[in-house]
Amino acid sequence: MLSLHNAGKRFGPRILFQDANWLITSQEKTALVGANGTGKSTLMKVLAGLEQLDYGSMQLTRGMSIGYLPQEGLRLSGRSVFDECLSVFDELREMEVEIERLAGELATLDHASSQYTAAAERYSMLQGRFHALDGYALDAQVGAVLGGLGFSKTDWARRTEEFSGGWQMRIALAKLLLARPNLLLLDEPTNHLDLETRNWLESYLRQYPFGYILISHDRYFLDVTVDRTVEIWNKRLQIYAGNYTKYLKQKEDRRAQLVAAYKNQREQIEHLEAFITRFRAQATKAKQVQSRIKELEKIERIEIPEEEPVIHFSFPQPPPSGKTVVTAQNLSKSYGEKQVLRNVNFTIDRGDRVALVGQNGAGKSTLIRLLTGVEAQTSGSVQLGHNVLAEYFAQDQYKVLDPEARMLDDISRAAIKVPELALRSLLGCFLFSGDDVFKPLGVLSGGERNRFALARILVSPSNFLLLDEPTNHLDMRAKDVLLEAIESFSGTVIFVSHDRYFLDRLATKVLEVKDGSVIVYPSTFAEYVRDQEEAAAGKPVVSEKPPVAALNSAASAPAKAEAATQDDGLGKDRVKKLNPIKLKQMEERCAFLEEEVPRIEASIMHTESALGNFVSVAETERQSRLLEDLRGQLSAFTDEWEDLMMQLEEQSAHS
Repeated sequence: MLSLHNAGKRFGPRILFQDANWLITSQEKTALVGANGTGKSTLMKVLAGLEQLDYGSMQLTRGMSIGYLPQEGLRLSGRSVFDECLSVFDELREMEVEIERLAGELATLDHASSQYTAAAERYSMLQGRFHALDGYALDAQVGAVLGGLGFSKTDWARRTEEFSGGWQMRIALAKLLLARPNLLLLDEPTNHLDLETRNWLESYLRQYPFGYILISHDRYFLDVTVDRTVEIWNKRLQIYAGNYTKYLKQKEDRRAQLVAAYKNQREQIEHLEAFITRFRAQATKAKQVQSRIKELEKIERIEIPEEEPVIHFSFPQPPPSGKTVVTAQNLSKSYGEKQVLRNVNFTIDRGDRVALVGQNGAGKSTLIRLLTGVEAQTSGSVQLGHNVLAEYFAQDQYKVLDPEARMLDDISRAAIKVPELALRSLLGCFLFSGDDVFKPLGVLSGGERNRFALARILVSPSNFLLLDEPTNHLDMRAKDVLLEAIESFSGTVIFVSHDRYFLDRLATKVLEVKDGSVIVYPSTFAEYVRDQEEAAAGKPVVSEKPPVAALNSAASAPAKAEAATQDDGLGKDRVKKLNPIKLKQMEERCAFLEEEVPRIEASIMHTESALGNFVSVAETERQSRLLEDLRGQLSAFTDEWEDLMMQLEEQSAHS
């Protein structure tokens, strides 16, 4: 057990937390949360013994072991990955050497001698302890953890210094999990994990026999791994029973109670002050006045700390694209002898929000780069639909930013009709506040520049967004802003993410990249996961939306090409040339629709927002009817626009 008593910590002149009391039990399963800068990581370092308290005390049960994983900064070298992980069992391995030595002595000593008796007792004790600690399965334990964290068997023999920073943190995490301390302190453990390894860590922690404290910006991960939430708020530790979602509800209730108590106290204080002011000069009331003054002095004033403002940001809605946004036909990509994608076929339609999933190295980022044209395919084709304007956010997007440009100036140039105040609020949500917005982009870290690049996309989006790990380096507040913006976005989105909450909320279609193929699941991510779990358990998968397997037959390509050629020939014969007046009318109608569609989409967003604020039953019914009419009008206008554009394109092609 570990406990804090009236603990406090400063950062320069600023108090991070004070009067903190926290009893951490052997079965602790806790999330440590709070706004940025409140001292979460500092408190973790205090618990790990890396920093000292400025006030109060911390007590530790004798023999208690603590393991700490920082956010970053660990570098390992000098050994293979497997040997580095085995090093946590040095005591057991020394025990194994002694057991072998004692076995040799027992074979040569006289059974009647006292030396034999002492060696036999020591041998029996060590063997029992070695067996209890599962010493005979050390290699299997290391292999299981390394496999779960995404290391292939060929990686086990590689030197640790060969791995990048993210994989170095995985090795450090593997060592901690193998050491099994009584208390695990994990600061952002999912930062460097893909979806599969994050799911494995989830399962591992749920079965962990001891306690752990987690800092994470992945709310789904917290929801399934913790049963208590501790928040640093108002410089105090606030303890809540339940996971992250339950904490949010309880926090809302607590704040409402605090506000009510604050109002009651203000009324009491104002009443006392009014009495004192009114009767201070009257000698007959002196005793009562002094009594009220003392009562006023004894009141411990309730403070309502300022909450971080909730930012709601909507994409400026882009011009609509055609119904088909992108089509991949027999798409293949190879790097030398390594074939990443093979004869891939799929179609993405307007309005789809597509989650691109698959193991690390399966080819997700490669596929996104092929769709954007950043990389050229080895064979096959990628065709964007009519009026499709693509915008690509890469994992290393910061590399294309102008290092000399100031942050606010750069985002202002990219913004379309977004006032500076809104831009500064948005940047604040992405952790750029105050004078930070005047910094040149070149002085920011890679993670900071990526956050800025994502905010930059929000203010001037195209109608087809391709986002590769957009939630990296974002806290929950920034993720929520991004999530709401994409949910209200009228365009099409393909994204790669390892954040389960993000995937669950957004995806309307799933593309799984596996073994060089792409399988399309026309379902939400939660339905996709359920189907995968049922398939893994050997259960028959019953789904109203069966997966559409990618068509990987190269033999079908010539037939399709021939059919298309025949159709083109017939089409030329059937196209009737329109007179100039009719053509002009169609062009004007098309231009009108291009202006009208965004207006209707904005009206739909406004009506949906109004429906979220209940006024009366009659008003709700009126808004619902209006929303239904607007959606019908949008559908009719969009279909008409597509039909007109096709006719105009045919006229242009055969003029």
